[in-house]
Amino acid sequence: MSIDTRPTAAVPAPRVPAAAPGDARARRRRERRFLHRDKWWGYALIAPAGLGLAVFYLWPVVETLYYSFNDWGAFGGTTWTGLSNYRTLVTDPEFWHSLGNTAIYTVLVLLGIPLSMLLAVLLNLKGMRGTGVYRTLYFLPVVTMPAAVAVVWRWLYNGDVGIINQALSVVGVHGTYWVSDPATVHFAVAVVGVWMTVGYNMILLLAGLQSIPQDYYEAASLDGAGRVRQFFSVTLPLLSPTVFFTTVLSVIQSLQVFDLVYLILGANTGAGITNPAYTDGETVVMLFFQKAFYDNQRGYGAAIVCALFVLILALTAVQFRLQKRWVHYG
Repeated sequence: MSIDTRPTAAVPAPRVPAAAPGDARARRRRERRFLHRDKWWGYALIAPAGLGLAVFYLWPVVETLYYSFNDWGAFGGTTWTGLSNYRTLVTDPEFWHSLGNTAIYTVLVLLGIPLSMLLAVLLNLKGMRGTGVYRTLYFLPVVTMPAAVAVVWRWLYNGDVGIINQALSVVGVHGTYWVSDPATVHFAVAVVGVWMTVGYNMILLLAGLQSIPQDYYEAASLDGAGRVRQFFSVTLPLLSPTVFFTTVLSVIQSLQVFDLVYLILGANTGAGITNPAYTDGETVVMLFFQKAFYDNQRGYGAAIVCALFVLILALTAVQFRLQKRWVHYG
């Protein structure tokens, strides 16, 4: 039997009729119509949030910037003064003193981040019992109103009947008037600030710790690294993005602190300032409140908050610039 080895003729592929030019144009018109309709639906959905953002956030910023170039009297009416408020701001020793107080408070509050990291590491240990209870207890100060916190800590810091001085007297130490003494007011207020923020930072850092794959620790353990070496070689580098985030938030919040410090030091009353350490703990926002609502220098107060806004932007930009050197992503 012989096999036919002659090449067979190729079977031609079926011809697909080309789309008519009119059909292609109609399809493109329908696509553009659908995209246009979806775009307006998107605008309609974000309009309520965008309107609220513009009315309650963006417009007040623009208005404050405008008033910073004006002299705004106690009974209304503005007079354009140009850079007069800013020239006064640069030469105002009270502003620079309050800015220094705010910087000290910010630095001291940032020292609470290592404490938050320690608590997060302890709560992340395997076999740790009652972690939910501890998280709740540490997070309670975060959701507590600053006014309530200030009232409680003013009582704790009381130089005559405060619990802190009573406890110190048991061991023979004579306590001071913590929030009325210029030598201790910075540390006393900063302790409250750390107490209020440590729980929030702890939750963020704990979430960062739990996102680190266990494979890294297993590999480090096989290489002979102990817990301390694993912390500095594995945990810290992989946790650096979360540390950076908490640092940025802490700096922004500390530079804007007002109600907590204002109520701890004692609100300004019609009789004037009664706390001898008030000026040693006065922050920039407290100075703005004093100038705008007690001294009726609203234009100058607007210049103060605008300068603070620029300072926050500059420090945040510097932090983002420097994070490339120590923050490790991936």
